[in-house]
Amino acid sequence: MTFKPVRVGVLFGGKSGEHEISLLSAQTVIRALDQAGYETVRLGITKTGEWLTGGDPLAQLTKRQNGKGSGEEAHFALATARSAQFQLLEQNNPMPAVDLIFPVLHGPFGEDGTVQGLLELAELPYVGCGVLASAVAMDKISAKALFAAAGIPQVAYRPLLRRTWAKDREKVLDELESALAYPLFVKPANLGSSVGVSKVRDREGMARAIALACRYDRKVLIEAGVDSARELEVSVLGNDEPRTSVVGEVIPANEFYDYEAKYLDKGSRLVIPADIPVALAGEVRQLAARAFQALDGAGLARVDFLLSGDGRLFLNEVNTMPGFTDSSMYPKLWEASGVSLTELVRRLVEMALERQADRQQNRTHR
Repeated sequence: MTFKPVRVGVLFGGKSGEHEISLLSAQTVIRALDQAGYETVRLGITKTGEWLTGGDPLAQLTKRQNGKGSGEEAHFALATARSAQFQLLEQNNPMPAVDLIFPVLHGPFGEDGTVQGLLELAELPYVGCGVLASAVAMDKISAKALFAAAGIPQVAYRPLLRRTWAKDREKVLDELESALAYPLFVKPANLGSSVGVSKVRDREGMARAIALACRYDRKVLIEAGVDSARELEVSVLGNDEPRTSVVGEVIPANEFYDYEAKYLDKGSRLVIPADIPVALAGEVRQLAARAFQALDGAGLARVDFLLSGDGRLFLNEVNTMPGFTDSSMYPKLWEASGVSLTELVRRLVEMALERQADRQQNRTHR
């Protein structure tokens, strides 16, 4: 019998502010899938939402990013989806047949449950968390409410709507200063890779930071800072019974691990494993698994913590599609835990197929 390899559609790009990071992650994932013996199909999404299939979408989007795109790439607009195949407006460039989708998409319109819902409708198995976990984890404010209900420690915070900020900025600043002490972190509620995140120490800085965050989202999160904070991260892998990696520590080149420190400044360091006591590492891993299960996570996630100078742990956030670039913590933590990148993507594909079997069983009994 001839073995037919699983055909994996790698989906990348997207409409979010993390488009460029997605392209970098996709390069790593495609290389690993090829090494694992899978047949890969490249599927790109432009910043305006067009889906690319003709030629090499990864090369096309990279050229666009560098200002060299011709604008003549083969593309189509998505109309509807049913029965494990996409129905397209452009019949000349049909959606390639795939067995599974690996959505290497970061941020809104990709990591937030939107694409996951589309794939559910199409009855296509896909790598990673489902609609619920993806949507909740992407919305930092909603996620905080869920984690609080699960008894997972977090820093003090306040949510803010862009509309409220526009109505009376001075009142908003007064209320925030009465509730939280500087320094504070201001973040868009629905974004990743530290895009739009600011650390502020005074009223004027907070006003600028809120204005910046409001450019990216209608919901803004303001969080209390942590004294002498250390940034610890754990990789999670699994479905109903998740495994956790060794704990790593990020020592940022900048004052905190912002976008520049993550992707542009080579001075940031990843310490793997983190130089912390064994008991503390065990607590971090246990909390990471709890957070993943509280979301009803599947496949993968990276869970980030803050460790205060006096030894207190705070959950920072859960990333349901963490970066897969050459400098990303998620694959590096698993490598240090004895799982190579090739084996990692193989397990993710297998877990996606396992999850799809569970979905089909649910449909059978409805």
